[in-house]
Amino acid sequence: MKITKCITRSKTYIGMFQKAWRNAGPFVERRGCNMSDLQSTKNKKGKEYGDNLAGFIMSSPAIILLIAFLIIPIIYTIYYSFFTYQVVRPDNIQFNALGNYIKLFKDANFYVALKNTVYFTVIVVPLQCSLALILALMVSRKKRGVAVFRTLYYSPQITSMVIIAVLWTILYNSNANTGLINAFLKSIGLQSIDFLNNPKTAMNAIIFMSAWQGAGYQMMIFIAGLNAIPTEQYEAASVDGADWFAKLIYVTLPGLINTIKYVLMITLIQAMKLFTQPYIMTKGGPRNATKTLVFYIYEQGFQKGNFGYACSIATVFFIIVVILSIVVKKISKTN
Repeated sequence: MKITKCITRSKTYIGMFQKAWRNAGPFVERRGCNMSDLQSTKNKKGKEYGDNLAGFIMSSPAIILLIAFLIIPIIYTIYYSFFTYQVVRPDNIQFNALGNYIKLFKDANFYVALKNTVYFTVIVVPLQCSLALILALMVSRKKRGVAVFRTLYYSPQITSMVIIAVLWTILYNSNANTGLINAFLKSIGLQSIDFLNNPKTAMNAIIFMSAWQGAGYQMMIFIAGLNAIPTEQYEAASVDGADWFAKLIYVTLPGLINTIKYVLMITLIQAMKLFTQPYIMTKGGPRNATKTLVFYIYEQGFQKGNFGYACSIATVFFIIVVILSIVVKKISKTN
């Protein structure tokens, strides 16, 4: 009897629920939606949640690597910049407050390294971007053999910078019997130039080599930007009687404006991080003529063991790069 009563009550409750659900349908429809809309909304929310979860899971390896190799090192760098920390004495770390920063802003070598970094950036960024744009315009034409030249121009980019620096060190050798550049100068009756041992020419030699090596990457980006410009614009310009220069000024460059902004930004950041070329070719010399901020950080941290002081230089360098990037971005948005 008890089981029969329970079954009867259950059927009663189910009937009451179904009746209430049927009565709610017209009310919901009068409010501007129907039951199918509610169900579809629920399905959409579930799908969005699933998509967001899948996206987070797929991006989590990159996020973990970003935190591990970028965010955490930046935090530790800023933290240790307030300490006197010798690499050979990790057990004797002493809080120094702003002592490293006071020492930094009184350090003449820091200003020399900053000046060299700024000089390299100001010269190499427009030079490298202009060279990349010229190469892109040359090899973007649909002619036979263009792919070969694209490969040749891009090949320095995929070659190790260490290997390229060693090769150019040999090319710049002051001995005409070894250095190919000076051998050429001698063959046309000119005097040999000691490119890497002269403070007046050392940085300029590195600038020329760096622009040659890095232009291939920017060239490929410019080629992608050129391919995105509609051909109808060039056809309309031809109908209006525009020559190649007019097309360049009024069609190509305006069509590449966003690409140019991107290339300038990445080239600027890469130029500020100059290290390998002076380390391999000049060791920061002669007379600190090629010592950059990144090289100075390496020298203080890993050669002299002043890890805390190196962290303070790195922190100031990080702030400079961030401010410079923001300024360039603001200027590019304005114009």
